[in-house]
Amino acid sequence: MDILNKIQRHREEEEGLKWEGTFADYLEILRERPEVAQTAHARIYNMIKDAGVEEKDGKKRYRFFEDQIFGLEDALERLVEEYFHSAARRLDVKKRILLLMGPVSGGKSTIVTMLKRGLEKYSRTDQGAVYAIKGCPMHEDPLHLIPQHLRHDFYQEYGVRVEGNLSPLNMMRLEQEYGGRIEDVLVERIVLSEDRRVGVGTFSPSDPKSQDIADLTGSIDFSTIAEYGSESDPRAYRFDGELNKANRGLMEFQEMLKCDEKFLWHLLSLTQEGNFKAGRFALISADEMIVAHTNEAEYKSFIANKKNEALHSRIIVMPIPYNLKVSEEERIYEKMIKESDIGDVHIAPHALKIAAIFTVLTRLKESKKNGVDALKKLKLYDGQSVEGFNAQDVEELKKEFSDEGMEGIDPRYVINRISSAIIRKDLSAINALDVLRSIKDGLGQHASISEDDKERYLNFISTARKEYDEIAKKEVQKAFVYSYEESAKTLMDNYLDNVEAYCNKNKLRDPLTGEEMNPDEKLMRSIEEQIGISENAKKAFREEILIRISAYARKGKKFDYNSHERLREAIQKKLFADLKDVVKITTSTKIPDENQLKKINNVIERLINEHGYNSVSANDLLRYVGSLLNR
Repeated sequence: MDILNKIQRHREEEEGLKWEGTFADYLEILRERPEVAQTAHARIYNMIKDAGVEEKDGKKRYRFFEDQIFGLEDALERLVEEYFHSAARRLDVKKRILLLMGPVSGGKSTIVTMLKRGLEKYSRTDQGAVYAIKGCPMHEDPLHLIPQHLRHDFYQEYGVRVEGNLSPLNMMRLEQEYGGRIEDVLVERIVLSEDRRVGVGTFSPSDPKSQDIADLTGSIDFSTIAEYGSESDPRAYRFDGELNKANRGLMEFQEMLKCDEKFLWHLLSLTQEGNFKAGRFALISADEMIVAHTNEAEYKSFIANKKNEALHSRIIVMPIPYNLKVSEEERIYEKMIKESDIGDVHIAPHALKIAAIFTVLTRLKESKKNGVDALKKLKLYDGQSVEGFNAQDVEELKKEFSDEGMEGIDPRYVINRISSAIIRKDLSAINALDVLRSIKDGLGQHASISEDDKERYLNFISTARKEYDEIAKKEVQKAFVYSYEESAKTLMDNYLDNVEAYCNKNKLRDPLTGEEMNPDEKLMRSIEEQIGISENAKKAFREEILIRISAYARKGKKFDYNSHERLREAIQKKLFADLKDVVKITTSTKIPDENQLKKINNVIERLINEHGYNSVSANDLLRYVGSLLNR
């Protein structure tokens, strides 16, 4: 019964949103809350802004998109600031069609859908409230009732600009129903809804031969001509085209570049002049944002056509590339899996990460900078530290190619291959090797992959496989360490004692004999060599560690195992190196003895409890690592 209670509460909330009053009453609301008269573009911008904006390292992240769009922060910032913000301020950008251009499954449709659903939700809030002339099929802005010669005075009094003219239908209604008394015209609050065709519309062109402009601008209602006597009587016209119904909000124009020219010119008139032509009437004003989306090939074909030259300057093109961050690509897969019927299948840790590494590699362009290979570039883009590179290098790499991310493997392909592997083998658990194998098997069936690309992609699969080999070995070796954190802490404390003595030119005291000893150079180097610290660089590295410890002490913070990323990595690698032989013997023994069996069971238990594996994937991992170590 809980769902029925929720339905009832929703119905009550909908009732609570209803408001009706005269134009005079509406002006009182406007005096208190001028934002109710905002334009469609301003409403969309404020909707995004009100959801929250985070600024980090000079870049903005919009919470409005965070649960659905991953890894496109730069593209979204450009979209919001260069288009929505500028349009909200009534700059000339407002007079352009917004065209999202990018590869298939890159997020264009998701962005538009989020804007539409967001507008519907936002119109239910006080900040996003929308009011319209009651009974108007186009839910017209009540301020259109104010005569042109009084609009300057209205702006002086209310601080609100009025754009657009009263529609033919409401002009007739004003005279016939209200006797010209503007203040008596009824106004109501509306809630935007695509399902109810209020303020949100979608137009998808059909076959060019059967396309009818009436789908956009409405049509004559021939059944009423006998009653009203003329085709130019607005009462004999159905204002039910997508441009009519999307007034006050947003209209998505699907496959815009495939449309007949007459459709495009209507859109350009609407965006450029704020009006469009319908039937035998004067121009009809409309306030709505037009957004379309297309892929790069279609766009290039469009601009190559000389007939479309006049349209080029009236369209704002916003590139929406593929995501280029491995961690964000993982989130895309997690989201898609949750939405599918394979959500209950156990996917072993790192399986999606390895798939993401392959996918992102296919999207990157080969850098011309020295020392930058595809894998280093991938790690830098994902925010990982790579020796010899800094944040400035990452920015330079991003500027090297303006069209990076506009081609490569799309997320749907990877999810399809994961699904294929699960269904074909009827697996209850799937690991990184299963995923890579399935991706490889599917390359030959992918219609848009050329032979050259296929060869490159096979190399990327090998690269991803090598990354997995390293991750798998570390995972098992880490699980083999009994009381891992304690072992790591003990080793680090020992290292720090020696580093401090080395830098201060002191001696250490043996805890058992009490005699003085020189710092243990062999121990320090055995740890530092794990992360490639050379003999010449060891002094600087050790001094840096001491400076970090001192900085922590000044702030009253304790320097621990996780306080220095590179030192932590070195400690881990040293522990793993010491354990390698133990792991190798234990995982490769066909008939383990009691002690080895106990170790294996302990490792499996730790992999399950602490690392997210299930019994199947944990056993698979152990067998695989055993085979790697025995090669």
